[in-house]
Amino acid sequence: MIQKDTALLIIDMQQDFVREGTPLCVAGAAATVPVIASLLADCRNSGRIAIFHIVREYEPDGTDLERCRLESFHRVPGAIRGTAGAEIVPELQPHPGETVIVKPRYSAFFQTKLDLCLRRLGVDSLLIAGTQYPNCIRATVTDALSLDYQVTVISDCCSARTPEIAEANLTDMRNLGARCLTFAEWHLEISGHLLPSSC
Repeated sequence: MIQKDTALLIIDMQQDFVREGTPLCVAGAAATVPVIASLLADCRNSGRIAIFHIVREYEPDGTDLERCRLESFHRVPGAIRGTAGAEIVPELQPHPGETVIVKPRYSAFFQTKLDLCLRRLGVDSLLIAGTQYPNCIRATVTDALSLDYQVTVISDCCSARTPEIAEANLTDMRNLGARCLTFAEWHLEISGHLLPSSC
């Protein structure tokens, strides 16, 4: 097992939430795909950043869904286990050796093995990407900070239904103690540090 001190968490970049025209599409999620792909490539090229793909999957009848979402799920079901809509978008498909974790609720840490896996690897710093800000991104960031991880949200690798919602959540997460950088800012910060000189 190779020790790594940083991990990238890509959250809920699944067809039902990303592809325009799907009933559960988050506005702006599709536009983040190329930026997340660049972030993912940098992390892969570094050889020093663990990569985790976090997804939601539910039973067709919603029996494992949180109670507050049952009514909307029955109207517009999504992320149903085994369907194309629950699959990670092709541009961000996991590579061998990357971990996929299914989360039953908003936070990537709630009732999952994520914290155990991160600590076994020696990870103490997290990069956060995915969708969407007020729910799964924010819940994951809050839990990560509570568990004493250093957290960096890559702001243009995350999405919300409106820019105003995104900015409000970024403000709150900064106030909680998370760093919020654009991909370009993060890339500039780590160039020559984590990435090979050929990048």
